[in-house]
Amino acid sequence: MTQTPHHEPVNGVRLGIDVGRARVGLAATDPAGILASPVATLTRDTKNLSDLHQIVEAVIERNAVRIYVGDPINLKGNRTASTEDAHRFARQLSTLLFETELSTEVRMIDERLSTVSASQQLHQAGVSSRNQRAVIDQLAAVAILEHAMMLERNSGVNTGDLITPEQEEEFDG
Repeated sequence: MTQTPHHEPVNGVRLGIDVGRARVGLAATDPAGILASPVATLTRDTKNLSDLHQIVEAVIERNAVRIYVGDPINLKGNRTASTEDAHRFARQLSTLLFETELSTEVRMIDERLSTVSASQQLHQAGVSSRNQRAVIDQLAAVAILEHAMMLERNSGVNTGDLITPEQEEEFDG
């Protein structure tokens, strides 16, 4: 993974992605990169990659400049099977964007507790656990995006690990 802390953040729409085994949550910022909002919950499609194609369509529709994919490391900071899956997803997305001749960056960002936070928000809003499934992934994507935007604003530099199509798998756990 490549850190690029020396570059200033670019202006424009950013997308946030929460990768799960069954669903993918998608969120987006406004063009100024200030407000993050839920966009969609996509069905995970590891065979035909229709979820990735829908994200590329969202990049084109919104003219997105950067995508933050949640990096599900555990609370101790260690990689897990979910980490491997999210990194594979991010590499596939980066490759698809490259093949589509889009210059949108894909970056991994720590997502610890994003789903827990989203679930707590829904519970506080009176949404039963049973009814959370439809929106929890979107709200987790919003949490990932808000975290990334806060880091960008506070540091004044790009945040997260840049994912490129040519990267090889680095999972060892």
